[in-house]
Amino acid sequence: MTSVTITKSKKGEYKRVTCEGHAGYADAGNDIVCSAVSMLVINTFNSIERLTDTKLTVSSDEKRGWIDCRFAEGLDAGGRLLLDSMVLGLENVISEYGKKYLKLKFREV
Repeated sequence: MTSVTITKSKKGEYKRVTCEGHAGYADAGNDIVCSAVSMLVINTFNSIERLTDTKLTVSSDEKRGWIDCRFAEGLDAGGRLLLDSMVLGLENVISEYGKKYLKLKFREV
């Protein structure tokens, strides 16, 4: 199962996004759920980096299926919109394929 954790401040500001694990929907290389989640998450981080003024720090380990993105200085409006869009996409993956393959968690700090 893939687990995505969205960490927000008490004011609702995005602070961190962590994604880890492999969905297990199909064998490696054929897992459309894992591919969908990876594309949503990675494209969002790349878009924030290239299309906004938001500063982010990304760490990853491909073998573990782990990626961690932190927003130390907060997000601008474009970054917030992109993350809101990513969350919507992840919720749609859960709707289509179920919670057996993707868990979306929200954490407050």
